[in-house]
Amino acid sequence: MSRLHLTFACSDNTLAGTIDTAPGSSGLLIVGGGSEIRSGAFSGQSLLAARIAAAGFPVFRFDRRGIGDSGGQDRGFRKSQSDIAAAISAFQAIAPNIERIVAFGNCDAASALMLSSGAGCDALVLSNPWTIEEDTAAQLPAAIRSRYAEKLRNPGELLRLLTGKVDLGKLLRGIGQAMKPQPRPSSLAQDMKAGLHGFNGPVRILMAAKDRTAQMFDSTWDPEDVRITRCADAGHSYVEPHARDWLYQQIIMALKA
Repeated sequence: MSRLHLTFACSDNTLAGTIDTAPGSSGLLIVGGGSEIRSGAFSGQSLLAARIAAAGFPVFRFDRRGIGDSGGQDRGFRKSQSDIAAAISAFQAIAPNIERIVAFGNCDAASALMLSSGAGCDALVLSNPWTIEEDTAAQLPAAIRSRYAEKLRNPGELLRLLTGKVDLGKLLRGIGQAMKPQPRPSSLAQDMKAGLHGFNGPVRILMAAKDRTAQMFDSTWDPEDVRITRCADAGHSYVEPHARDWLYQQIIMALKA
């Protein structure tokens, strides 16, 4: 196994990619979210790629246009389908042993994969999908409700309240926000549902329990969706040791399926 850096074309631009080689016939494509470079937050995606490759599965990461080492203009996650398609072609060219590609995306990378109906991949691992419209801050009450419900279940927080260590003014303002009517699902969430409906392969939806993005996704999605799996006490990027292991196991199961 080895790590190789390469460039590949996307329209008139040159993108940068990294592959962790392995002999397996199922490969993992990691799609970066937001403006995050392919190494990920605190090198999380780089470390994950090495661990997955050590288990026998090749892993490809890349910077989309306008991000990191890639040229061009950042067009945002809604218009990243061409970038993902170019990365898939580059992955298949450099690792001809792969017969099946599983894509993993966190946050708006998960959204991009949903909007593009899987972008040509065979299976999807979608983590904390981003459903927030730029002009819909009204979606915040769902996350606020979840936050205060979590606090009220925490004996430590209740003790702080009883001993006067909680700002009551701030608490009341937060409860006021939480009591606002739940908004209608955003058009982005509806587009994501429609896109995912057009994908025929297996799907895993991963949710970090402490993540506000995941909580907002919860407010727009079917709570009975059996594809959803949750990781307790996990933040957005799964930096907690137990969450890193949980994420690894979820991806390994998708690759072995």
